[in-house]
Amino acid sequence: MISKKTQYGLKALSFMAQREQQGPILIADISTERNIPIKFLEAILLDLKKAGLLDSKKGKGGGYYFAVPPSAIKVATVIRLLDGPIALLPCASLNFYKKCEDCDEITCGLNHIMKEVRDASLGILENRTISDISFS
Repeated sequence: MISKKTQYGLKALSFMAQREQQGPILIADISTERNIPIKFLEAILLDLKKAGLLDSKKGKGGGYYFAVPPSAIKVATVIRLLDGPIALLPCASLNFYKKCEDCDEITCGLNHIMKEVRDASLGILENRTISDISFS
């Protein structure tokens, strides 16, 4: 399950993508339009800026804008940045792998199933971008 932080991040990015041609977007506008608490949104957008996906401009006409085209930002990338692993078990993770203390991965049926789940999820999340997300 993705966190509220990631849900808000994806909602904010999709809103920005829909208005990308309008230039930088104020945090207050994103907050109001997507019903995201402004303090929480500030932290999320700062994380995305630190990761190089967004940039910001101060002053009149300022706000946040994409440093990378939304069509190049994979949903999986945002989830990993804001939530961490996509896999449901650490022993099934590609980027955040950690061996389980109490099992043998070679004979563990749960590990095999969770790798299938991970691969199926990644098959979608790695092939969808921020541009693919739409909210009414």
